[in-house]
Amino acid sequence: MVNTFVKCGERGRGMSRIGRLPINIPQGVEVIVDGHRVTVKGPLGTLTREFHPRVRIIKEDNVIRVERLSDDRFDKALHGLTRTLINNMIIGVTQGYSKILDIIGVGYRAEVKGDKLILNVGFSHPVEYKIPEGIKIECPIATRIVVGGIDKEKVGQVAAEIRAVRPPEPYKGKGIRYVGEEVRRKAGKAGKAGKKK
Repeated sequence: MVNTFVKCGERGRGMSRIGRLPINIPQGVEVIVDGHRVTVKGPLGTLTREFHPRVRIIKEDNVIRVERLSDDRFDKALHGLTRTLINNMIIGVTQGYSKILDIIGVGYRAEVKGDKLILNVGFSHPVEYKIPEGIKIECPIATRIVVGGIDKEKVGQVAAEIRAVRPPEPYKGKGIRYVGEEVRRKAGKAGKAGKKK
């Protein structure tokens, strides 16, 4: 019975299955593990992150392994999350991340001026968005915004903040949306004149 219980526990680990996967360090990337602080240096830049003390990060040769201190639910979740975040750091400094947004609406447009993104999206005045350090924003055409950087979370956060300036409205779909995003459309309000008796 004891052996059966252990096997069932193994099957129920969920995120820890991800956590157990080793991370191979690609050529041209340097990873420094200092206790719970991990620094990753690559062709595109350097990222540093402090991780939770409930996980142990081990570097051996060109492989990183993540171990948890116990089998409780919190540690299992941390196990998989930590492994994923370190892997994202390595991808970030070698390939980078990007989010693409489209601007929908007559006369709506965007342009980059210096360290600011200028948005003309139907307000009485242009909206200026200061581009954070470590983020690159380009407008290959006036109705498209490309947000890029080595930090996946930061790229996602900046893209979300830009979208929040003018989220797509549900009637005509005007606004700023992610490429490929489906906007739920509502039918226009029916005229009340036809309902009166």
